[in-house]
Amino acid sequence: MPAELTSFVGRAGELATIREMLGQARLLTLVGPGGVGKSRLALRAVADAADGFPDGVRLAELSGLKDPDLLPGVIADALGLPARAGMSPVDSVVEHLAGAGLLLVLDTCEHLVDACALLADLLLSQAPGLKILATSRQALDVPGEYVLPVTPLGLPEGDEGGDALDLFEQRAAVAVPGFTLTDGRRALAAALCRRLDGIPLAIELTAVRLRALPLEQLAARIDDSFAILNGGRKAVLPRHQTLRTTIGWSHELCSPPERLLWARLSVFAGSFDLAAVESVCTDPRLPVDDVVDPLIGLVDKSVVVRLDSRYQLLDTIREFGADWLAELDETAALRHRLTTYCRSRLRRLEERFLGPDQARLHRALRTEHDNLRAALEYAQADGDLLPMAAQMWPYWLCGGQPAEATHWLELALAQHREATPERVRALQWASTFAALQGDHARATGLAHEMRQQAGQLADPRLTALARLCAGQAAAFRGACDEAVADLSVALDELRATGTELDVALATLRLGMAYALGGRTDAALTVLGELTEPAGGDRTDSYVQGCAHGYLTVAHLAAGAVEEAARTGRRAVELHDLRDGVLDLAVTLDAVAWTAVAQGRHRRAALILGGVDAPYDLLDRRRALGNPLLTRLHEQALRTAGDALGGTELERLRRQGARLPREQLVAFALSDEDMPPDLPARPRPSGSDGLTRREREVATLIAKGMTNREIAQDLVISKRTADAHVEHILAKLGFSSRSQIAALISGENHQSTTPAVGSPVRPRL
Repeated sequence: MPAELTSFVGRAGELATIREMLGQARLLTLVGPGGVGKSRLALRAVADAADGFPDGVRLAELSGLKDPDLLPGVIADALGLPARAGMSPVDSVVEHLAGAGLLLVLDTCEHLVDACALLADLLLSQAPGLKILATSRQALDVPGEYVLPVTPLGLPEGDEGGDALDLFEQRAAVAVPGFTLTDGRRALAAALCRRLDGIPLAIELTAVRLRALPLEQLAARIDDSFAILNGGRKAVLPRHQTLRTTIGWSHELCSPPERLLWARLSVFAGSFDLAAVESVCTDPRLPVDDVVDPLIGLVDKSVVVRLDSRYQLLDTIREFGADWLAELDETAALRHRLTTYCRSRLRRLEERFLGPDQARLHRALRTEHDNLRAALEYAQADGDLLPMAAQMWPYWLCGGQPAEATHWLELALAQHREATPERVRALQWASTFAALQGDHARATGLAHEMRQQAGQLADPRLTALARLCAGQAAAFRGACDEAVADLSVALDELRATGTELDVALATLRLGMAYALGGRTDAALTVLGELTEPAGGDRTDSYVQGCAHGYLTVAHLAAGAVEEAARTGRRAVELHDLRDGVLDLAVTLDAVAWTAVAQGRHRRAALILGGVDAPYDLLDRRRALGNPLLTRLHEQALRTAGDALGGTELERLRRQGARLPREQLVAFALSDEDMPPDLPARPRPSGSDGLTRREREVATLIAKGMTNREIAQDLVISKRTADAHVEHILAKLGFSSRSQIAALISGENHQSTTPAVGSPVRPRL
């Protein structure tokens, strides 16, 4: 959850009501006009209520989202879910939440109200432990929805009291250090709060004007400004009119450069930095050398919110700026500039994809996620989506976002059907992302279409890339001989016609095909070209990380467990550099499989549980839909379950699922069997937690019997005896039979040793 940037004022009654309603309601929607404080109230309420949800609270901020089809993907991102092989984002979200005790906050739903309503209805019906807190300017109208109107802050009665006056005083003290409401000022401030209808955003925008005007002049001028700016218009709701008039008044008080910059900043859907402002918002009317002063002025006036090194417009402020931008007839031009800026950032990532800057550039682009999505929407509306979508591949690939990539690439391919080099490249990545989702038929079909269009263009490089796509699709679906045939030819052709990046990707996919086909020696040789020093100075995260991941699979297949442990840890380290969610999840699985091969079943169970949180590990479609990876996964689960017992395996997996991502990664990179902040296992004081049969087995262990001897003594099967022993170890938190024997012997000794001062009774 985001940290609060300013103090929270009042709302004690609303907070208490929300706590009470969350105890009764599965869906609670906070409804009110813009600027009334719905989002701030929701965040404060869930901060107070988080302890009541075993799986915590997750926030999905929707203000920057315009396409309702992407809503499930945004929810998946909020939950930390990677794309699921063969599964849509909505199905992945439903499955993940099915057994969760979680509070999901959907912030700013009004522009997606139908999509939010449908998704909320679906999730609540499928996830009995889920509760949803939504904020919107209108109710979602879902059965069972509780609605709480959020009203403006309490107004002062006379010159005293009221949360609105408290808010004004606090914000005024921030704007003008040392400011206090003396007796003479209190009446003016109270009248001003009443004039602003107690709307928090209006009060905050007005308080900041104290930097330029004393309170007396501020109170005198606000009525005149309202009369001028209202212009006799009647809004549907007076409070909407009040807020818009307050924003308009702030607009009138801005200098011409500040007004122009305000309008142009509205093109950003999310936060932005100074470099983006200089690139997107400047021209001869607002030169790049002159843009800093108006930006500072807008921050000083609370029009722009400063977030460390980035900036942001509140939704209501952005809406006003967008209207002004349309009046200036600059909307199309600014949208085109934003798209151009985003493409330049994407081009830089592609150009440096094989270098040490890859992870840093990708992380920087992650902060532009809302703006990248907005640029895609602008390009789609203009009928020119293909260039932008085709250039997004490195961002989607590094972040492990095949579902969103597929969405946009399919829209782009539908807009432009004629054969062009750009369309063929879009087909390449559409096929790749389909393969990463486990949609092997779609991946193969797109590769075939790519080969046809590359043939029409008579371009040998694009033809080789089409062969690469066909080979990788075959490898993912398990047809490894076919994959090796295609990929070997593609690699030879790309060495003659392609770029360094083409060759690296083809080498990676060929090594992957060998690894997934069980051809260990060939896999080690080909992948070694990428990972050994002789492979050059490549230090990128993606290719290197994937190469080490497939080396881990190859080492496991060859029985080289310690080598698998080494390459697995390196793969985790590399994927973590750029927060590659999908690649990291698959690699953590491989680290867990390696731990099973080492006989370290508790370590394996904890890591598997850590990946369970974003990935349902029992889903047979997982593991990229590949038969070998799926088999390795299921075998590891069976082996760990046999060793630990089903109860202990599930307990450890649940424990691992509670690990924060950073701690899970640190644990996987360590050589420990338990994370440092978790108890090794529950430590009961004795054997009281054992069943009668388990107590019998423990007693026989204390006598030195083997499992086979125990089975014969109790007239049970050897497998049943094995299971009893593992369950006893799990319940007691022990790792050896000798610990069981010591516990039982000690308890027996205590039961036969007289207490101090008690009479000694002779044995009969």
